[in-house]
Amino acid sequence: MPDVGAALLGHLRALYGADAEAVLDDLLALMRSFDGRIKPKPGGGLSERDAVLITYGDMVREPGRRPLQTLRELLEEKVADIVNTVHILPFYPYSSDDGFSVIDYLKVDPQLGDWADVAAIGRSFRLMFDAVLNHASARSEWFRGFCEGDERYADHFITPAPGADLSGVFRPRESPMLTEVETVSGPKPVWTTFSADQVDLNYRNPRVLLATVETLLTYVERGADVIRLDAVAFLWKEAGTSCLHLPLTHRIIQLWRAVLDEAAPGTVLITETNVPHRDNVSYFGDGANEAHLVYNFSLPPLTLHAFHTGDATELSRWADGLSAPSTSVAFLNFLASHDGVGVGGAQGRLTDRQIGAMAERAERQGGYVSYRAAPDGGRAPYELNINFLDALGPAADEAVETTARRFLTSQAVMLSLQGVPAIWFHSLFGSRGWADGVAETAAFRAVNRQKLGRVELEAELATAGSLRSLVFGGYRSLLRARLSHAAFSPHADQEVLDLGPGVFAVRRAGDDGAVLCLHNVTDRPISVDVAAHLGSAAPTDLIGGGGRPTDLGPYETAWLATGGP
Repeated sequence: MPDVGAALLGHLRALYGADAEAVLDDLLALMRSFDGRIKPKPGGGLSERDAVLITYGDMVREPGRRPLQTLRELLEEKVADIVNTVHILPFYPYSSDDGFSVIDYLKVDPQLGDWADVAAIGRSFRLMFDAVLNHASARSEWFRGFCEGDERYADHFITPAPGADLSGVFRPRESPMLTEVETVSGPKPVWTTFSADQVDLNYRNPRVLLATVETLLTYVERGADVIRLDAVAFLWKEAGTSCLHLPLTHRIIQLWRAVLDEAAPGTVLITETNVPHRDNVSYFGDGANEAHLVYNFSLPPLTLHAFHTGDATELSRWADGLSAPSTSVAFLNFLASHDGVGVGGAQGRLTDRQIGAMAERAERQGGYVSYRAAPDGGRAPYELNINFLDALGPAADEAVETTARRFLTSQAVMLSLQGVPAIWFHSLFGSRGWADGVAETAAFRAVNRQKLGRVELEAELATAGSLRSLVFGGYRSLLRARLSHAAFSPHADQEVLDLGPGVFAVRRAGDDGAVLCLHNVTDRPISVDVAAHLGSAAPTDLIGGGGRPTDLGPYETAWLATGGP
């Protein structure tokens, strides 16, 4: 590995200085230990056929069955023809936060199943795993060893020096940044960015870096085609800084990428960073050395804003400026997730007042707002904890068809853009918020994390005219239309058009022609002049099968395909 060794040594020197050569020897030995254990991955790159479904391993349940087995059967029956990748949220043993406080990175939670059950899902779908490598559970062997004085884990976690300047550290939570714990050496403060049960790892210790590399390679060995780097922007801590997006954080990601490119070529890395757009896109690196995909965090709040106001102007302006540094990377487009709607991506696009109004509306719609500590000692909205369908604002007496149509048009906006779509389970299956879950757990994020009974879910899907049936059927139509046309390739040309503030319009062009995507974000009919954008060819509506519309109904979508690019 002479070439990759030189690249890795450069990263290690930046991280560990004079110790870099010794760390490199250990790293290369670790990589060699996986020789023959990782199966080659098919090439071909990303295409319009790529779509990700995000789910927990126990999202759907039935008595007497392992949840991962039930999930596999449901997905094979319902979505195998429209989704090719399944993102199983952390399925490892954990102690809190629905999986994001990992006790053991290399095991499957026995309450979900085992590695054979994960592999079975991988026979029908590409697999996406979470790498929760900013922090570990306070109940992990690593942290217990740290507290008990085990020299293997003595420096696995961060204990800031007395008097260290931490005043500028970015806080994504209102909980204390430092948590005092009892150790054999007496009480010590440890760094806890997200909660007292999620203790930040110390990447100044090369053993931590080597352990994370072993974790990543094990995931690939176990079938991961795609790996999501959770909360990755916080990895490196440096007193006197914000501890966010630091250069050595990027170095760690670049090292992980170089390791995977060498030991497991074809593995896709995704960075999860709920931050303003200009910072988010920095995780593409130079277009070849960091993330292959970056979560498009600006899209959810800007889409909500467009539908709340009936004005897509800001959404269109932002989308018109989207670009990636190379054709080997792309955005991961999403609107909903297990967390909710992060508003960090709206900063710089929406005013504090507009973001505040969005938060107030979420609460009126039965949702919740999670805040972060602001530098001035106050608080600012960080995340809207609400089901996306509810966040759009359906009225209590609204016809179910209107609720479904508005929601589906919001999803069509996401599906029309350059990049790869990622769809939250509850969005695909037309769920509403779970207020009882918040009451039971006292966790705001539970509102969008309800686990469903398989029998009840399938009965609702089979009920004609029900919200689940309308949303699921409509979403299937959108996804089938998308995968049928090369204009929806992640890298196909994209032109955002100005057809008035009430319409989000984008023209995609691929090898087999162009598609004009029109989305009415208002509750009223809108006349549109599309002749100049369609040419002389008679278009086909990929969704409805009609021709050249001059009017879009309230919350209506039309995807018009023409024969030439």
